[in-house]
Amino acid sequence: MTAEQAATTGHWPTGTPILWRYRANGATYPHICRPVTVVRDTPELLAAWLAPGTLCVRPELADGTPVHREPLTTRYTKPRRAAFTRWFGMGVLKLARPQEPWSVWLFWDRGWRFKNYYVNLEEPRLRWPGGIDSEDHFLDLEVSPDGRWEWRDEDEFAEAQRAGLMDAKQAERVREAGERAVAAVRTWGSPFADGWDRWRPDPHWAVPELPDDWDRPPSGGAAPGSTCPHPPPGAP
Repeated sequence: MTAEQAATTGHWPTGTPILWRYRANGATYPHICRPVTVVRDTPELLAAWLAPGTLCVRPELADGTPVHREPLTTRYTKPRRAAFTRWFGMGVLKLARPQEPWSVWLFWDRGWRFKNYYVNLEEPRLRWPGGIDSEDHFLDLEVSPDGRWEWRDEDEFAEAQRAGLMDAKQAERVREAGERAVAAVRTWGSPFADGWDRWRPDPHWAVPELPDDWDRPPSGGAAPGSTCPHPPPGAP
């Protein structure tokens, strides 16, 4: 069953492949796309598994330089293009609660040794028939299994403001959201205390495929006769 077919029920059944996407900051089009498998979808929580080997979309500079290797002063001003890469490592479990301005990601080392939580500050997610869309807010939290935490990417958060990707009011809202996330970590409530670190994926799940029209508008398909502007490798 496709995500679009399952969406008619209001929530996606466990095992449904969907797209977890992020819009380019200040834009309407997605520049990050990760096919994931629904673990749980209820009014309280969406949990999704990003499997190792999944073909994903991420931005890179127009000359092929990975974004994280570009000096910070020009990282957000140089032209970019879509890059297609396989997800490596043990995979990631993503947890998101409706209207919460962050999602919580769980990482493991080999052998399923739990590594850490990662709180990704982001726009509350927009649900559409094929998946969810959000916008990354640069600032994040890394949380160890014992509850210790630290800010991550504060330099990128500051540079995004200097580059005009985020105005002062939005930056203030993001920082406030981060403080609320810190409070959630300190109280060690849901989802940190819910045992997700002991979760394991169904071994029968197939790795979701990246569709040719991965960047289609969430409100509907492209115009008749149009083509995907960023087709994945091997697409006609």
